[in-house]
Amino acid sequence: MAVPKRKTTPSKRDMRRAQNTKIIPVQYNNCANCGEVTLPHRACGACGFYKGRLVVAKTKG
Repeated sequence: MAVPKRKTTPSKRDMRRAQNTKIIPVQYNNCANCGEVTLPHRACGACGFYKGRLVVAKTKG
């Protein structure tokens, strides 16, 4: 069984562990139909369009 030759420093240990906790900012797109800000790969919450087609019927009121 392999045994480490030197003790891993807290700095190196924490840098290794920090790779799994990266914060990635949320990306937004503009709706091609109404111009409202939407999340990618989601139907627009304002008009119900996705990729140029009406996929969610919006009711008035």
